[in-house]
Amino acid sequence: MKSISNSNYILFSVLSILLFTGCDKELLDQKNPNSITPKTFWRNSDDAKKGIIGAYSPLDVSHLYGRHIVFATDYRDDIVNPFATSPRTEPARFQGDSGSKAVRQVWIQLWNVISRSNEVLYHVPKIEMNDGLKNNILGEALYLRALSYFELVNLWRNVPLIVAPISIKESKEVSQFSPKEVWEQIISDLKEAVNLLPTSWSGDDLGRATSGAAIAMLGKAYLFTSNYDMAKNTFQRIIDNPRYELMKNYSDNFSQFTENNKESIFEIQMLSDGNQDYGPDGAGTGRALNLVLDFAPPGFTNQNSMRINQWVLDLFLDERTINGEIDPRAFVTMFWNTDETTVYQGKILSTKTYKDLTYAEAFSISDTRIFGNKYIDSETGVGSAVMHQSSANWRLIRYADVLLMYAEADMMINGGGATQTAVDAVNQVRRRVDMPDFDFSMTMQDLMDERVKELALEHVRWYDLLRWNMVKERVVDVPGIKSESGGIGSYAPGREYLDIPQVDLDNNVNFKHNPGY
Repeated sequence: MKSISNSNYILFSVLSILLFTGCDKELLDQKNPNSITPKTFWRNSDDAKKGIIGAYSPLDVSHLYGRHIVFATDYRDDIVNPFATSPRTEPARFQGDSGSKAVRQVWIQLWNVISRSNEVLYHVPKIEMNDGLKNNILGEALYLRALSYFELVNLWRNVPLIVAPISIKESKEVSQFSPKEVWEQIISDLKEAVNLLPTSWSGDDLGRATSGAAIAMLGKAYLFTSNYDMAKNTFQRIIDNPRYELMKNYSDNFSQFTENNKESIFEIQMLSDGNQDYGPDGAGTGRALNLVLDFAPPGFTNQNSMRINQWVLDLFLDERTINGEIDPRAFVTMFWNTDETTVYQGKILSTKTYKDLTYAEAFSISDTRIFGNKYIDSETGVGSAVMHQSSANWRLIRYADVLLMYAEADMMINGGGATQTAVDAVNQVRRRVDMPDFDFSMTMQDLMDERVKELALEHVRWYDLLRWNMVKERVVDVPGIKSESGGIGSYAPGREYLDIPQVDLDNNVNFKHNPGY
């Protein structure tokens, strides 16, 4: 899909060109026969295909999953301690108010996906085309709309709910809906998408949404709305599907050489194609994984970067593998000062960053800071985290995440206590990295800790804290978690969520500030 999603863009707007060659009214009133309108575009299956690719198009730009999403999520959790005070760290300081610029780009691109998905869902049913392909395209649009609303309701909470094409005038009159109503729409869209999407794609279409992606997202929606029975039953469908399993090597989930693998349920298709333009969706815009700029250690990026809080490393070092070594995931996730190594999958793991530099070579033997390493593949030979160079796909949903969410749902059904089902699911994840099995003494805290070890820096932890109602406990009440970017003095109840962007407040009298702002 990389070749498709990065070369076809559908602009859902009417392009008009007036050639002022004189004052003749008839000349001014002539229509441009080459202009694209909804009436002239949605004609056949080729247009339907272009339309759905246009709906995918905003996902991989830097203003969404290519980069800015980390400022709205990972930079706000208790793992990451971002450097400096800038628009990028405003949400981390609980200053994600209506004027916050960096995350407003995320808002815009998510609405672009929803708008284009709504166009597909409105027009494609009227096109005469192969029914199977039509159903697949409609399923993709439902999935993309649900995914976008999932992000919006978790980040902004009180958002509009738009499920059909609307005019600019109508967009200024819509109202915010309750989170409950948005979640109901997400679940409805995903349930329908499951029945319309194919089980897999191949060739250039690899990476498009599948029924498995919709099932996994549906289970996640049930989990986030505390419907644990439905969450468990839905995740069970993924577990029972032989198409999905854990990769033998944990690091294969972050390499550009092992993309769209059997563990990946849905990933954002990134591409380093030489395009240098930075910003929103559009022709010629770079589609590389630019978030590496914000995960890379200082000195390897021209951005402010971040460090990882000490408690995360302590958590990894708190237990050893069955061979008495450090959890292999620690080396994949972090870059820190240690001489210890771990033998894993026939290799000796040690702390290395770009160009295979050791910590002492990159910094100093006395430095105690901990930095990010995930998605920073030293085997590529990359010397620094510069813009537009990483083509690694961003794994949005992995099978390991499904196993851990499945265990969580089962434990919640059991009042938070361990069950054989939950223990077996978590142990699958742990065995992959040679960690000893849990038994029935496994607690919910153990499960929460396992999610940190498995999924740190993967657009997961912030949403976990929200779901568990632990933002204040883990971010606000723990000294120093955001010490590098100005602290958390701006926190107020409700600021776990971002405020509605000011431009939207100005354009729509029905919109209200979120609580806390």
